[in-house]
Amino acid sequence: MLIGHRGPDTIRAMPADRGAAEAATDLAAGLMAGFPAPPDQQVNVSNWQQPRNVRWAFRHMREIIPTQLISAGTGSPCPLLATATELGNPVVLRVDGSPSTVEEILAGTFTDAVMVVHDGAVVDERYSEGMTETTRHLVMSVSKSIVGCVAGVLVAQGRLDPEAAVTDYVPEVAESGYRGTSVRDVLDMRTGVAFRETYTALDSEVRIMERSMGWAPALVDDPRGAYAYLATIGSEGPHGGAFTYRSADTDMLGWVCERAAGKRMADLISTLIWQPMGAEFDAEITCDPVGTAVHDGGISATLRDLARFAQMILNDGLVDGTHVTPPGWLADAFNPAPGVREAFAHTENEEMLPGGWYRNQFWFFRTEAGPILVCLGIHGQLIFVDRASHTVIVKLSSWPDAQNPDYLANTLRACRAIVAKLAA
Repeated sequence: MLIGHRGPDTIRAMPADRGAAEAATDLAAGLMAGFPAPPDQQVNVSNWQQPRNVRWAFRHMREIIPTQLISAGTGSPCPLLATATELGNPVVLRVDGSPSTVEEILAGTFTDAVMVVHDGAVVDERYSEGMTETTRHLVMSVSKSIVGCVAGVLVAQGRLDPEAAVTDYVPEVAESGYRGTSVRDVLDMRTGVAFRETYTALDSEVRIMERSMGWAPALVDDPRGAYAYLATIGSEGPHGGAFTYRSADTDMLGWVCERAAGKRMADLISTLIWQPMGAEFDAEITCDPVGTAVHDGGISATLRDLARFAQMILNDGLVDGTHVTPPGWLADAFNPAPGVREAFAHTENEEMLPGGWYRNQFWFFRTEAGPILVCLGIHGQLIFVDRASHTVIVKLSSWPDAQNPDYLANTLRACRAIVAKLAA
């Protein structure tokens, strides 16, 4: 059975819950309803990231911020097969030690949609109120992993050298903190630029960059456009050292890719990733006031196509016998060079992702069965790839806050409980 035409009996609604799921629905009630909506119910560029607005906003980004189309083309989508395997409701031990279940974790972490694929077949696919199989949902920093795959294809084509200096492609940043850094450094977020990824601090560099790229109203002195901002970034240390999560590094990578290929990112994703992997639906990416894509977090896509992306990663870049991403690119990520693990080991991320590392815009952590690859975005976006059990899980969410360590830890535990059930 192909998923292309599934009925209500096979696409399940999210379980009702009087906790977080109801709270999320209540927060979004009445938003953008009316002709026009009342002023206090309108979502716009100044308020879309506020807790009550994120669920509506993440499904309507093109109505808030300009976007560029990532075309799926006219070919037939790669089929997602259904299976009779039952997921059930595995038990989960929460991070605080209390017992729970997968259903309770999903309901309690503002889940908008989730899909589980095992042995290449869909075990579970479900959507919350208002979201459907055709809804494009903002994936935030899961976008980074997609851009990283674009870089991998360009490397295989000989158009991008990961050991080259970023200034070989973008001389405009020669006087910034990116002077002397390599493409490899930005791929692995081991630059020495001065950039704080502190979402709660309005004066942090990530918030200044957001204003420059049009994700929030600009202040008088803000640079106009993401690339103009990147040219102003300072330095705080040597390149090639410890891993530090910096969204600016992905935007720098995106700029390098565009220069190397001579095409804008939306078209690169379309021709190098989205169409070759057999996407079913067009995606989109927000762009800044001068038409530059927001590489670090601007992609919106459907649940099904994100599952196809995850399955492609699980299969070492293969789709229908053809490599979308080069096999060596993912092999290098799963088995990184010396120093990559060490760059991660003593960071604050080690507790959440034990034994982990960051490579080619992917996160990893270790389990007894082997490494797990994850793509993560704020407000609860997740791709979970476990090669040992042949399982991928995609979860789209609308956490009211950008970061919530308990939500993430419990979600990862739920994913591992799902994997254990399917592997058994």
